[in-house]
Amino acid sequence: MLNNELWIDSFIVGALAMRCSVVTDLKTGDTVIIDGGSETDRIISWIEDFSGQGPDWSKGPSSFESMKSSGLSKRKVIALVNTHAHFDHSGEIPYLLDRYHVSWYLHPEDDYLQSLAQISGQRWGFSLPTPAIADKQLEDNMTLNLGSLTFEIYHTPGHTLGGCCIEVKVEDGPNHLFAGDTLFAGSVGRTDLPHSGGDFNLLAKSVITKLWPLDLDTVVHPGHGPLTDIGVEKSTNPFVGVNSPIYVEFHKS
Repeated sequence: MLNNELWIDSFIVGALAMRCSVVTDLKTGDTVIIDGGSETDRIISWIEDFSGQGPDWSKGPSSFESMKSSGLSKRKVIALVNTHAHFDHSGEIPYLLDRYHVSWYLHPEDDYLQSLAQISGQRWGFSLPTPAIADKQLEDNMTLNLGSLTFEIYHTPGHTLGGCCIEVKVEDGPNHLFAGDTLFAGSVGRTDLPHSGGDFNLLAKSVITKLWPLDLDTVVHPGHGPLTDIGVEKSTNPFVGVNSPIYVEFHKS
């Protein structure tokens, strides 16, 4: 798609400051919510009538007037997609499903982790609904067509067994990668969380083989923390960058 057709809102939500990304095609209004795990009332209010706190970062309209000036009258949520199933990313998915009656996409290797979302949240003191069950599966290297939006899916296990990164390709600007907790600015996701299948060597392999080949100017939207890009992380990330011990070891083998 073209850069001026891509609308992204980033919401930093919940006590764990997780990034929920709302992706819209400004030509059609087709909208996909990525990692809608918390503060769903806030997300719904902004999508439907630009009310409430709004996003923490946006590449798109900020009012009905600016949206209509782009030729769009309203957004239509057509699917939910998750990078992985830790409760901060997936705990309030049931509320979004109740509101929009759409399909929810998750990699099947995170199905068990998802079944524990309510219990995991309780351990942190959060009250969450009965965990949702994904009705659609993500697969490695799949092209996911949702309405007029197209996403490339990369299975990147290591933080969780079913962790995925989700890319939107842009013809005349940088691509955008929704990385979940696989890759952060200057860091990577934890590999010591229970019931997750965390493995640092596997995580490093995922990043090195799946993410470092992407365009260097690809904008990375991590599950926590600030935006970054592939070029910066590939060259400077101390855990998995080209100067890290694991990268050097990987290329010896």
